[in-house]
Amino acid sequence: MLDQSDRRTPVVLLAGFSGPAMRGVEHIAATLSEDAGTVVVHHDLAELREGVVRRTVRTAGNTTTTVLELAHGCVSCTLRADLLPMLCTLAAREPVRRIVLALDPAIEAEALCQAIETVVVTGVADRVDGPASRNVRIEAVLTCLDGQQWLADATGDEALADRGLAAADDERTVAQVAVGQVDFADALVVLAADAFERERLGAVLDRLAPAAPVAWLDALDGFDAMEIGALLTRVPADARRGRIFDAHAPLLRGQPPLSTDCGVTLIEFAARRPFHPVRLHDALDVLFDGVVTARGRIWLATQPDQVVWLESAGGGLRVGGAGRWLAAMTPAEQAGADPDRRAMAALRWDERFGDRDVSLVILAHDVDPAEIRHALHWALVEDDELLLVDRAPERVALWEDPFGDWHEDPCADPAEAPATASERTNPRGETP
Repeated sequence: MLDQSDRRTPVVLLAGFSGPAMRGVEHIAATLSEDAGTVVVHHDLAELREGVVRRTVRTAGNTTTTVLELAHGCVSCTLRADLLPMLCTLAAREPVRRIVLALDPAIEAEALCQAIETVVVTGVADRVDGPASRNVRIEAVLTCLDGQQWLADATGDEALADRGLAAADDERTVAQVAVGQVDFADALVVLAADAFERERLGAVLDRLAPAAPVAWLDALDGFDAMEIGALLTRVPADARRGRIFDAHAPLLRGQPPLSTDCGVTLIEFAARRPFHPVRLHDALDVLFDGVVTARGRIWLATQPDQVVWLESAGGGLRVGGAGRWLAAMTPAEQAGADPDRRAMAALRWDERFGDRDVSLVILAHDVDPAEIRHALHWALVEDDELLLVDRAPERVALWEDPFGDWHEDPCADPAEAPATASERTNPRGETP
């Protein structure tokens, strides 16, 4: 809920991908900059690989561009070295009533919000070192979409670097960014969607970001400050507004429709027995065609203590660790766990396996849900294997496990260097 007594400076994040979506970001940023007291900040990362970032700061009647040289050409360096300290500095200025961040496609709103909340900012004059969240709060995340292209982007397997939107060593995919931008949004602006695409795209958005109000636009001309303000006013009071949910938060948020519309449907898959790692690896191909995204918690027979997080977008998938099951913790560790997590676990606690289970949500747009359920059921351990899981875990530990060092799909070339530790263990596969 919004706290009316919160005196921190509000921040609006504008996200978009390319083409019409980025033109939407630019239009909204320019429009909001005309409001006295609003400062718009944009970091252009087109030359990031050369160690150069162009920062533009715009207010009503004034625009300044500064060329920054970074010792290490990466998004994290940009955030830590310039953007986060700038937020703290702007928030301290009396005339500044709102900050708008027009994000480069390479900067994901979720990663930025996490940085605002957790990264310690040092060296800002007249300020005690600490996270930028001491000075600013997220008012809303507004994402612009190209109505004709977004679904193709969200279901493809192209690398972000192949679009020229990231450095060659950036392993993120177009689908990961496209899906993440919508999933994290508090409000959406959809541009240039024809009647058929609008119906199908609307069904996807209703399930991926069910609480986010949507503005459907044929053109940007009439989308003025009043219309933008009206859209932001429609954001629910309990909207996400930059909050980061961990792997144990509810997988279905915002009460999305569970019916099927235009072939688009949410598939819930739950099981009280673990997956066989080899069969699961073989079954995961079912998530790559006709599926927008899948995510959830996995119990692997070979990793009985570890909560495994699975998340896919389009034709790519990443798997990583998300801490331990409560049943694998000491009583003291359990007492320190999130109370909501402990309460939910108590409702389904099993005397043999505790809170261990499988819980997945899959957003499909062009596949038979029965095919997905059949493949995942096939990957679960059978009754005789479940006995081994219970009574002879030392034997189960010897099973082949393609997920032993975590996993990405399409499967990496064995000749390539392994993923870094952060990429193996971060549930979203993102480098902090």
